[in-house]
Amino acid sequence: MLMGKFNFTDEQDFEKVRTSAEAFYGTIDKVRCPYFGEDIAFNAKGLRHLKFKADQQARPHKDQYSRLKLIRYAPEVLKLSRTVQGIWSVRRFEEQKTNSRWKQVMKEVMYYEFVAVLDSVRVKVIVKQASGGEKHFWSVIPFWGIDTNTSRRILHSGDLEHD
Repeated sequence: MLMGKFNFTDEQDFEKVRTSAEAFYGTIDKVRCPYFGEDIAFNAKGLRHLKFKADQQARPHKDQYSRLKLIRYAPEVLKLSRTVQGIWSVRRFEEQKTNSRWKQVMKEVMYYEFVAVLDSVRVKVIVKQASGGEKHFWSVIPFWGIDTNTSRRILHSGDLEHD
């Protein structure tokens, strides 16, 4: 199998990528998104989501690796986005600080999906907003297929009718 720049190789490389991504993420703060006409926060919730599926369940390093490598594209995708590719509304429990204590509260949560191709890399960026809260970066997801014959990353299957 061919190794691409987003493929997990070893723990040493993973640590280097993780450290670099965390340092980069710490410099962002917020980004202006033309679609919303407002700022999108890059807070600790988004970085934590890249590393954990749930509060106590870490993502496999292979999964974290590609997301952490792609994090540098997230602010740029949001800065350039004038259209949204998907919107989902769900009701779910969210942590909320009430009277100096964290509690699980049922809230309406909106997810906004933005897809872009930058440097020949297609990525999906998710923005999350819980009812009454700010919009914030939630995730960056590799958005490509794998050619079954060559094991290389592809942006489409070759069948434009179904891509």
